[in-house]
Amino acid sequence: MQELNGFAVPKGFRGAGGIKVQIWWAVQATLFAWSPQIAYRWRAFLLRLFGAKIGKNAVIRPSVKITYPWKLTLGDYAWVGDDAVLYTLGEITIGANAVVSQKCYLCTGSHDYMSQHFDINAQPIVIGEKCWLATDVFVAPGVAIGEGTVIGARSSVFKSLPANTLCRGNPAVVIRERVETE
Repeated sequence: MQELNGFAVPKGFRGAGGIKVQIWWAVQATLFAWSPQIAYRWRAFLLRLFGAKIGKNAVIRPSVKITYPWKLTLGDYAWVGDDAVLYTLGEITIGANAVVSQKCYLCTGSHDYMSQHFDINAQPIVIGEKCWLATDVFVAPGVAIGEGTVIGARSSVFKSLPANTLCRGNPAVVIRERVETE
C-alpha cells in the first residue's frame, strides 16, 4: 500500500518551472476561459505563447482545460470541444481535421499503485488525423488512435485502436470499418 509522505514529482516532470506553470494556470483561468466563444485565434495565440504547437484554424473552446500547453500539438483545422480536458502530463498530439468533442478526457498521467510512494508517470497520447472522439470519451495514457477512426460517445479507450474504424464501448472495441463515401 502506498505511503504518500514519500511522494515526489520527478525533477523536470512538468516540463517547465513552477512559476511558468502558475502563470499558465492564471492565464487559463482568466484570459483564456473568459474569452468570447469565437475568439479561436486568441486562444491559439495564448497557447502558442506557452509553447503549444497549434495548427492553422484550430478551434479550441474557452472551457477546455490544458494542464501544460507546452506538451500539446494540435493539427490544422482540429477541434477541441467544450469542457474537454487535455491532461498533458505527457505529450498529446491531435492530428489535422480531428475532433475531440465536448467533455472528452485525454489522460496522459497515472500512478504506479504498486510503488511504495505512488510514483507518478506519463505516457503520450496520439489522436490521428480525421479522427472523431464523440462526447465524453476517455483516453488512457499511452494510447494511439489511428487516422480516420471514430470513437462512440461515452467510450473508454485503454488500448491503441487501428485506423479507419468505428469503435465504442467500455473498453472501446472495433465495431466495423469506417468506409469513406462520396
